[in-house]
Parts: sequence; C-alpha cells; structure tokens
Amino acid sequence: TNSITEEKKEKKYPYRKWIIIFWSLFIAAFGLGFLMFVLISQGRLGVMPTFEELENPFISQASVIYSEDGEELGSYFIENRKDVDFRELSPNVVNALVATEDIRFYEHSGIDFKALIRVVVGVLSGNHKGGGSTITQQLAKQLYTKISAQDNSKRVLEKFNEWVIAVKLEKSYSKDEIMAMYLNKYDFLNNADGIYSASKVYFSTTPDSLSLTEAATLVGMLKNSSLYNPLRRPELVTSRRNVVLSQMKKYGYIDQIAYDTAIIQPLGLEYRKLGHSEGSATYLREYLRKYLKRWCAEHNKPNGEPYNLYQDGLRIYTTIDSRMQNYAEESVQEHLGLDLQPAFYRHWNGYTNAPFVFDRDNAQDEIEKLLYTAMKRSERYRLMKKGGIPMDSIELAFKTPISMRLFSWDGDIDTVLTPMDSIRYYKSILQSGVMSMEPQSGKVKAYVGGLDYTYFKYDHVTQARRQVGSTFKPFVYTLAMQEGNMSPCSKMANVQPIIPLPDGTSWIPRNSNKKFEGKEVTLKWALANSINWISAQLIDKYNPSAVVKMARNMGITSPIPAVHAIALGTPDISLYEMVGGMSTFANKGVHL
Repeated sequence: TNSITEEKKEKKYPYRKWIIIFWSLFIAAFGLGFLMFVLISQGRLGVMPTFEELENPFISQASVIYSEDGEELGSYFIENRKDVDFRELSPNVVNALVATEDIRFYEHSGIDFKALIRVVVGVLSGNHKGGGSTITQQLAKQLYTKISAQDNSKRVLEKFNEWVIAVKLEKSYSKDEIMAMYLNKYDFLNNADGIYSASKVYFSTTPDSLSLTEAATLVGMLKNSSLYNPLRRPELVTSRRNVVLSQMKKYGYIDQIAYDTAIIQPLGLEYRKLGHSEGSATYLREYLRKYLKRWCAEHNKPNGEPYNLYQDGLRIYTTIDSRMQNYAEESVQEHLGLDLQPAFYRHWNGYTNAPFVFDRDNAQDEIEKLLYTAMKRSERYRLMKKGGIPMDSIELAFKTPISMRLFSWDGDIDTVLTPMDSIRYYKSILQSGVMSMEPQSGKVKAYVGGLDYTYFKYDHVTQARRQVGSTFKPFVYTLAMQEGNMSPCSKMANVQPIIPLPDGTSWIPRNSNKKFEGKEVTLKWALANSINWISAQLIDKYNPSAVVKMARNMGITSPIPAVHAIALGTPDISLYEMVGGMSTFANKGVHL
C-alpha cells in the first residue's frame, strides 16, 4: 500500500524530489551565508572595526603652519594630507567620480548588486569589464583592509569583510561624507595624500577650484595612481582622463561640446613639489618643529595619548606675515646672489688658497684642519659614524669621487666630486640670515635662516653666533645715558685712550677714520660714525660688567666676557638676540 502511494505521488509530482533538494540546498546556503556574515560582523573571520573605529576612523593628517594673514607656510607630515569637507569639492570632481567609479552611488546602501551581477556574468562569459566595488567599498578597503591578500580564498573573505564594513559605513555616514572621506584618504603619489594635496601638488589650486579637465585627471588616477602617474606617464594619464570625460558625457554630466573641447586640452600640470625642504619659511618651520615636538609631548589628546605632530592634523598659527616673508627671502637671493657673492668671487680670483688666508709656510696644514673639522660636522659623517663605520673608512669615503648635486646661484649643479672637495666648495658660499620683528608686540614677521634649506640646514637666525662688531656699541651708549646722566648732546674728547688691563698690559684701540681726531665730539656724532675711541672711553668709565648687565637687560643671552674689547663688538651673538635687543630702543626701553 505504501509503495503504491509513493508511486502515485511521484506520478503526480514528478519533480518533488528535486524541489526538496533545491530548497534544502538554498536554505542551507542562505543559512551558511547568514552565519558567515554574522561571524564576519563579530570579527570572527577577519579584522572588523569596532563601533568607535567606524565612527572615528584614523586618517593620518599633516599639521599645517599658517601665517598671520592666513597663508599656508608649510606642514609636518608622514602622509601629506589635509581633510576637506564635501562642500569644498568642485562639482566637477563629484560628477567625474560618480560617473567613473559608481554611477548608482546615491541609490545603493554600500553594495551595488546590479554591478555584482554584471561582474559575475562577465566572468562567466569571459567578457569581464569593470569592477563591482562601490565607492563605499573602496573606502572600506582603504581604511581597514590596507593591502589585499595574495591568496584567492583569503581575498574572497576580504571582499565579504569589505561588504559588511561598507554597509556599516553607510549607516554611520551620509553619502557626501563617504565621498569626501574617500577622496581625502586616497594616495595620489608624490606627497599628494588626499584630494587637497593632489590639487596643490599637480595643479597649484584647491579642490573647490578644480576645472573639468583637472578633476577628470585626478579621478582617473583613482584606478591606479602608480600606473597613472602624471609625472612619469603623461600620455597614459591623458588617455585615462579622456576615459573619465567620456563617462561623464555618457551619463549626462557634460554635453558633446564640453567633451570635444576638454579631450583636446593638455594635462596642464603646474607641479609643485611639497616636502619639508620646499616652500616658504623652511628655517622657521624647523625652528618651530623642535618647539612643537616638546609641546606635543606635554599635551594629550582627549583619548589620553600625546599629540603626534606628523599625524594629528594640528593647526599652527604664527605671527609671520607671508608677504614680508616672501620679500625677505627674495632680498637674501638678490643681495647675496646678485651682489655680494659675485664680488666675493672677483676679490679672491687668482689666490692660490682662496678663500682661506694663512701664512704660506703652514697654509695647507691649517686648511686641512678646517676641512677636517667641517667634515665631522657634516650629515654624511654623522650617519657613517652612527652606522659603526671605522674612521679610516670614513676618511677614505670623503676622498672618493661620487655623483652629487651642489648648490649654486645659477641653479643646481650635477657633478662628480669628492665629499671633501664639496666641503671646500661650500666654504666659498656666503651665508646670511634675516629677521624682522614688530617692536611694540614682539611679533616676528619674517624669518630667513639661510640661502636654501635643502643644502644648508644651519640656521643663521637662532643657531649662528657671529661677532656683531659696531652693532654692539648702542649697549655701551645706553649705559652712559641711563647710569651716567649723559645725553646725546654730551661731548667727549676724541682722543686715543690707553687703558691698563689686569694682566699688566694696556689696551690701545684704533679708529677706522681720522675725522675730528683730537677734538670734542657729541655722543650722537660718535655713535653715528662708529668712533672706537669714544666707545672705549665709555666702557672704561662705566665698567665692562655694567655693559654686560645692560646687554642682558635688553635680551642678549649669549656668553659675553666682561672685558673692554666688547665695546668694539667682539662678542659672538645671534641675529635673534640682536633683533630683540635693538627693538628695545624702538619700544621705548621695554624689551619683549
């Protein structure tokens, strides 16, 4: 009876068995898929960001330095990135990105199933074109996957992870926020991390001002920035840009006329190299960096960790005026490059040991000592010594010709030279520093530490101490005015003093000119004409120690020996200190 009943059922439902198998497999597959996604969401099958990590994804950002008038002076970074808001993006960028990477971006919830079906059909038919990843999935990969696995099975699992993360991102952020995050995170190469830096580096503009062709170029790089590098493969990048433009035309973002006009345009790169040694106020940025590293170590973020100068996107506001800074840098270039350096070369032309001046008998020995000392101060020596290289090997390396690039006022020189010869070459390059300060506020408005930070790291504003010469004399005269009841109109005899010293010898200074020698002159005239005899008489009258104390009160911190010769400017003092000291006069005697 049972067998007859089964036969009747099979005749009535011939596909019943297969239907049961199909639905069993379907339910099992669905269950396994559901279980897999649950496990993925819980982080059991790979790294899954926490809620806090999704709400606050870490994206390394450069710390940017601003001038008082709002211009960017430079930045500190590991990744040169500055985030921009969606409202700061040119519509050209938004339209190009959607048309090229994810046309249904505003319709899906992180996963574009139509695109996935297209990919599957393409793979099965052998006509695979285009990917199925949405912008949100690409952002998920950038934020949390980083580098794709090489193993196919692991890559499939990573893909599922990206799907789950993409859905979570869509729940946490608006579409505009996701697009901005994606563009901010992407590495466009050449120290162009994110859309803001890319706009600056490649086109010297900002994201809100990108033209149609510029936006298409940057969006085209999103496919593979290493391959589509405009500095190395401009023709390939132009071709890729035109593909983006065709996609924009296809989906109605531009018309035929705009397309035809755009595709014949050159790339129009205005490449601007960004780095720690490029840009404005490079020496100031290094001076600030040392201060800011201490500041970061002493100040914590809301999570309790100390700030990171290179990753936490700090905004540093300075008193520098960008216009004055540019003028100061141009002045150094003009004054030294066009005037003093050529005159220096003309002066030493024909001298055997130029630019060194020594007696003929021991000239070479003295020169060798100077060069050897300079060698020990070089970065090359420091790194070799740190690497444990023996001294004889270091000396040999400094005497072995190598390819190198040298600074010159006519442009960089690519040559082959020994490092020791390069040191001697640089001994002939004149150096300079400039500092400008607002006396009433103490604000530093311009700071130029040297000629070119790429080649000369030594800062001639704060690090260099040089004999200040006659610029020290105002400190002596100030003491006479303040403590000695003298005035600019007070008169003294312009005669040569003979000043006895504690060691039994005498100090007999000389004048640089014979104007009014033997006559009475006013202190005003003596200072204006830098008369050494008057300065020497004043310091002898009021005591060298009192002059040192006066200099200290006016901001001089460098070591100053309490001897008579300081009246003529023998102390080594930094430009930074001298600017502060001289500004005391302009600020009516108050040092800031």
